[in-house]
Amino acid sequence: MHWYASPSSMITLAWVGWGVSWIAAAAWTRRTSARAGVAELPSRLVSLVGAGLLFTPTHGFSLGPEWDVSEAVAWAMFAVIVAGIAFAWWARLHLGTLWSGSVTRKADHRVVDTGPYALVRHPIYTGILGGAFATAVARGEAGALLGAILLSVGIWMKARLEERFLSEELGPEYAAYRRRVPMLVPFPRF
Repeated sequence: MHWYASPSSMITLAWVGWGVSWIAAAAWTRRTSARAGVAELPSRLVSLVGAGLLFTPTHGFSLGPEWDVSEAVAWAMFAVIVAGIAFAWWARLHLGTLWSGSVTRKADHRVVDTGPYALVRHPIYTGILGGAFATAVARGEAGALLGAILLSVGIWMKARLEERFLSEELGPEYAAYRRRVPMLVPFPRF
């Protein structure tokens, strides 16, 4: 079997491809009008620790129980990761030049509530989290699962900060959007 035919290698390749393309696309954005600033630091630190636990090989050092992952499950998790990355990219492309890696308001900022933003308010985070938990399952290690949980906490912290910031910056239009659309997990409203 070739290295590129294993689920583990393909998972790594998917995340590296996403990271490189995501960073390269950062140049495609509008001028920033307002920024949350250092208020993002706690969420970034928690996310960084989580990502470190999720993606760093343990080389036999275990942070807790491990489980066997069949090749079929690993390939299924690879599919979930690719779907999560695709969902995040759909959201990023749909947001266009309003995207930012930081909590900001861009010039001529408006509420985007179509496409993936009609399903959840933070579809980029939703896609990343879906991929993160699938990665943890595929790794079969409690440390990776802890990493996915910490990454979720960090992203949730950032999303809450973003919610407060955009509520102040965009006012009633954003408040109405918050009432209509769930934050991270799409679910039907009856």
